[in-house]
Amino acid sequence: MALVFFSANSFAQFNLKNAQNSASNGLSSLTGKKGGSSPLSSDDIVKGLKDALSVGSNNAGSSASKTDGFYKDSLIKIPFPPDAEKVRQTAVKMGMQSQVDAFVLSLNRAAEKAAVKAAPIFLNAITSMSIDDGLKILNGPDNAATQYLQSKTSQQLHDAFLPVVKQAIDSVQVTKYWTPLANTYNSIPMVTKVNPDLNEYVTQKALSGLFILLAEEELKIRKNPAARVDDILKKVFGSLDKN
Repeated sequence: MALVFFSANSFAQFNLKNAQNSASNGLSSLTGKKGGSSPLSSDDIVKGLKDALSVGSNNAGSSASKTDGFYKDSLIKIPFPPDAEKVRQTAVKMGMQSQVDAFVLSLNRAAEKAAVKAAPIFLNAITSMSIDDGLKILNGPDNAATQYLQSKTSQQLHDAFLPVVKQAIDSVQVTKYWTPLANTYNSIPMVTKVNPDLNEYVTQKALSGLFILLAEEELKIRKNPAARVDDILKKVFGSLDKN
């Protein structure tokens, strides 16, 4: 899936000829034997990872961006901001549960709208990756590609995603639902005023949710042959089944 994370642009930067010697040593371990009748080539691995990237990123983005993609998925649903928990508690005590629920729904709707842009952002996020990196990821733990993407591109993705989230927050009027809750709490004498950065909060939670979905897609491609939707995915990730 997030294997899932190696765009065509990133692979164009590979020097496959220079990488061939180092790659060939890893290939034998992936096929489970040396000198097999149909060993994986570096081209196979690159194509397989590119296909996995396309499948996984599109699946994750599609799942997150549909109506209730965040809101009804317990793994990625965005809760009331923890920094404003006192606001939630106060509002509920004052009979404003429906307003609290509407605000939480608006946060998730913003993330769902922003997730429409997820696939191209992920596809453009990776600018370089060596064959050795690819081999380590392919033969690594079940979330190796997801971990790689997070370590290499989190800031880049954040910077690209933030303006999308800001626009989504405006379009679903998150502030309209937040303002009465905040004003009610801030009107209480002696309390410390609260005004969380909702743009940043939704951005961080939306990205976290997308990484969770990407990890699920990666696991499917690694473990479930039915998730390998073309011959190259079957060949490349089928090699892992043999080990």
